[in-house]
Amino acid sequence: MASDRSSAGDPARTLALLWGVSAEEKPGRRGPRQAKSPAEIAAAAIGIADAEGMDAVTMRRVAQALGVSPMALYTYVPGKAELVDLMLDTAYAGMPRTAPAGDGWRARVAAVAEDNRALHRAHPWTAVVATGRPPLGPGLMAKYEYELRAFEDSGLSDLDLDAALTHVLGFVQTCARMAADRRAARQDSAMTDAQWWEANAELLARVLDPDRYPVAARVGAAAGEAHGAAYDPDHAYTFGLARVLDGLAELVRGG
Repeated sequence: MASDRSSAGDPARTLALLWGVSAEEKPGRRGPRQAKSPAEIAAAAIGIADAEGMDAVTMRRVAQALGVSPMALYTYVPGKAELVDLMLDTAYAGMPRTAPAGDGWRARVAAVAEDNRALHRAHPWTAVVATGRPPLGPGLMAKYEYELRAFEDSGLSDLDLDAALTHVLGFVQTCARMAADRRAARQDSAMTDAQWWEANAELLARVLDPDRYPVAARVGAAAGEAHGAAYDPDHAYTFGLARVLDGLAELVRGG
């Protein structure tokens, strides 16, 4: 998968694109009338990424989807780097905002985690694009504001609040990547996990000695029987999120 990352383009042109402000033009220069909106361009690019992954997203492919020439697309979006930021910010703006299951910060944070999980499920590429320098567009800022408010009555300092949110989102992103890997393995092998294990059971029985790896054999067998596979994304998410929230609860109580 391509190593796409956010904020890799020209900052001024990216922010102008995301916030809908006019970039400064040279005197006397006239460009073509803008017939395609940023929303239309983002939708076309996101549709390609959702169906085929980020490797398939090129300026040429997006132009083709929009029915314009590649050169014409560059009059709307400076390049692939800025397009990635537009895609991310658009996806962030459309992220669900679910009602918490209860009162208090813990229920709200659980809802934020579920919202991000839904985002990554709808747009798997959002979990793999590097966002160390996030696109500071309106979609991201609205998302960040919503997520921070989940901790509003936690009593955490601003610095700890930001770190706590980063911790939660990192956990969700990791789960999303692992779930995507599992889907890819099933697609590539044309087998379910249960079918793969059954097909390789005889070979595995010959090479995996339970006397040499007693704990691994016991635990692996229990997990396999429970999940029908070596890994269950839903179980890992549910179990892990509860532990993440338990850890944050200790921080809140100790604050």
